[in-house]
Amino acid sequence: MSNIKMFNIKKFNRLNWNAWTIFVIAIAALISAPVVFILSSIFSDTGEIWSHLASTVLPRYLLNSFILMVGVGCGVVTIGVGVAWLVTMCRFPGSRIFEWAMLLPLATPAYILAYTYTELLEFYGPVQMWLREVFGWTSVSDYWFPEIRSIGGAIALLTLTLYPYVYLLTRVAFLEQSTCTLEASRSLGCNPWRSFYKIALPLARPAIMAGLALALMETLNDFGTVQYFGVETFTTGIYRTWFGMGERVAAAQLAAVLMLFILWLILLELWSRRQAKYYQTSSQYQKLQQFRLGGMRGIVSFFACLLPVLLGFLLPAGLLLEMTIAESGESFRGKFWNYASHSLILAGVTAVFAVAIALIMAYGVRLNRNLGMRLSTRIAAMGYAVPGSVIAVGILIPIGTVDNIIDSFMRSIFGISTGLLFSGTITALVFAYLVRFMAVAFGAVESSLLKIKPSLDDASRSLGYGPTKTLVKVHAPMMWGGLLTGAMLTFVDVMKELPATMVIRPFNFDTLAVRVYNLASDERLTEAAGPALAIVLVGIIPVILLSLKIAKSRQY
Repeated sequence: MSNIKMFNIKKFNRLNWNAWTIFVIAIAALISAPVVFILSSIFSDTGEIWSHLASTVLPRYLLNSFILMVGVGCGVVTIGVGVAWLVTMCRFPGSRIFEWAMLLPLATPAYILAYTYTELLEFYGPVQMWLREVFGWTSVSDYWFPEIRSIGGAIALLTLTLYPYVYLLTRVAFLEQSTCTLEASRSLGCNPWRSFYKIALPLARPAIMAGLALALMETLNDFGTVQYFGVETFTTGIYRTWFGMGERVAAAQLAAVLMLFILWLILLELWSRRQAKYYQTSSQYQKLQQFRLGGMRGIVSFFACLLPVLLGFLLPAGLLLEMTIAESGESFRGKFWNYASHSLILAGVTAVFAVAIALIMAYGVRLNRNLGMRLSTRIAAMGYAVPGSVIAVGILIPIGTVDNIIDSFMRSIFGISTGLLFSGTITALVFAYLVRFMAVAFGAVESSLLKIKPSLDDASRSLGYGPTKTLVKVHAPMMWGGLLTGAMLTFVDVMKELPATMVIRPFNFDTLAVRVYNLASDERLTEAAGPALAIVLVGIIPVILLSLKIAKSRQY
């Protein structure tokens, strides 16, 4: 026992309490504060409000959220794994184009798909009008058509938007698999389908589960789609409890339940593969021996890959472009450029701060690689798993309390009312974005920093450079690619973010995402086309970069 204590004390003493260490731990504490606050609200007393929610709407929130998760989970795994195997291991007409085109739906937020498909498929949309004209139908009683504004419609559109998460990680896993293993399976008499099911699929299981977890977290985070379709989930319930009932604590408790739900999802993903560990026995990779599909098999494979891209990107983007061109005066008139500038300002400021903070955190871990530092950075980066509405609740309640304390103090001492200094300001909104998307910037920066050899640090110290000068003069110039990637990904995510922006945005400071939501809610989809198309075009940038990165990921 004494040896263990001495070891722990020595390990603690190795923690170098310099400025970098203190700053990294302080950042982690600040960024994780909203999440900690939400979890602590479980024990708050809300009187009869919580019991009322539990007996009325909470079961419906649970059921709808569960149905969404199951439906979207099955859809993204089926599409993502299937097309990843086809474009990686098979050659058929258009397969090289589909390698990068399968990522295009990632540029289209689900709520924009919801608005465009509603315009396309509702009773007065072009599809049903064409059917009535062709078959002579006059009313709804003459025929049946699937209802787009339903939980089934939400599942379909979320699947089309989120399957690239599974496709992206699964394809990388297939690319990294050893050809020797697959050839051995063929020598044992396995056909392509059996090799996929028995060999490739188990090897790719960790990547598949990771992509599925990301897709399900985004499903629970979605607000615009489910709100527009009238599907009551936790995210819409939090918004309604806060603004409709004025019960902030009850909204925080709903957010806490959603967080526990997501935590259970993460733990389930880890548990599901706790014993599923697969390793490659060789470090050298050979060129993949791809199956050539011709005839009917090639045609089926072509349309299997085309359909998700067509429905998830080409069709909605084309419809938005047509509406934007036809009604360019409506799309870009009024305050469009004000909304665009608001989005650009928020995204730009957040991207700069996120990359700067991520660089400090990653470099702090490089200087002091102990358990405490690594744990602090992981805690700071866990906000990506938390829905934007939950983060908004976790920020606004404590910030509102601070505002009230400052206001009371100034009234009692100076007789001056300060009002709300932080609540509903750009500062609070940027902080929410940092909590939500810090993981995106940190991942890009950390991966770039890890590629720099430690010997360069020693050489820099031998020249008299301290840690700060080494970072500025040596590491940062070598990391420009990673820094720009982190900034760009954060920028695009902020442009698309809706739930946190809806709750925290300052008065009369709408963004493109909020503008699209408000116009679509008022059934003014023609005016919403321009802002929606702008968001989609911005979202294409990371898709292109990801495609290029995947193309170079295979080692020969």
